[in-house]
Parts: sequence; structure tokens; C-alpha cells
Amino acid sequence: MVNEVDARWLLVSVTTAGAASSLRMQVWRKLKGLGALYLQQSVCLLPDRPAVATALTELRERVRTDGGRMRVVHVEITDGGELGELAAEMTAAIAEEYAEVLERLPSFFAELEMESGRGRAVFTEVEESEADLERFRSWVAKIEARDYFRAPRGEEVRAELERAAAALAAFESAALERET
Repeated sequence: MVNEVDARWLLVSVTTAGAASSLRMQVWRKLKGLGALYLQQSVCLLPDRPAVATALTELRERVRTDGGRMRVVHVEITDGGELGELAAEMTAAIAEEYAEVLERLPSFFAELEMESGRGRAVFTEVEESEADLERFRSWVAKIEARDYFRAPRGEEVRAELERAAAALAAFESAALERET
């Protein structure tokens, strides 16, 4: 359910014409990283949240410094149906990202199983697996930061990350036993 706070959004319009060519890519990456919902080229919506507003203020300064233009307009969406559609569209995009994490996590478990089966539960493999798990955690943290409406697969992803951490702890224990 979308609450009253969720009716406040930020409409963002960006023009990078005449600016450095890298600015367009930097702006796109930042806006997508915030979870922007594009309405058309160079125009997007984001929920009006303090962290989002702060990030947009910083981005606007950068765009202006680098020769572009950016406007951020506060809007309130009063049509409940439209608000629901926007939230659903953003949630669907996040659900796809969570699904990709869930699609890739089995390779983490398979790697631990393979290395254990080969008798390679050793310190260097633990380090590699720790780095892999940290990449998953970092990726999920970025998704969670733009999961404004709590996509349903988020809980499943967090549970799988906990399971991955437990599997790594068991692998690490085996490595410790093997090497001591």
C-alpha cells in the first residue's frame, strides 16, 4: 500500500547538450542508481526522500558546473491510480534486479561445494569466496537503496545472503581444520 508520504515526488529534467560528452553518462548512471523512472528521454521521476533530494542537489551542481542544465521540481501525485502504477513500475524494476541476484547466487554455493569436494577448503579459497560474498552484499545494498516500495523478492534475497554467509562460515571452518 502506498502511503501519504509516497505522493511526493521529484520531477527531474536534464540537458547535457554542449557539455562534456562524459556528463551525459555520469548523469544517467547517477539517476539510474537512485532508481529513476524515466518518463521520456532526459525526464524522470523519483520519490521525494531526503537522501534522494540531497543526491539530486549534488548532481544538479555538478551538471551546472560541467555546462549542462538540470531542474528538480517537487510534485505531488494526487491520483491514487497513477501513484499505484508508478510505484508498481518501480517495484517491478527492482524485482527484476533481485531476480538477477537470485539467479547468480547459486554459482556461489556451487563454487563452495566444488572446492570442498576437491579438498580445496583452504585460506586462499576462503578469501576469494569472501570477496564474492562481499560483491553480492554490495550489489544488494545498492538495490535496497532504491527499493522505495519494498519489492517482494527483497526478503528472499536477504535470506539467501544469510544462507550464503552461513555456507561461507562452514567452508572457513573446514579450511581452518584442514590447515591447522
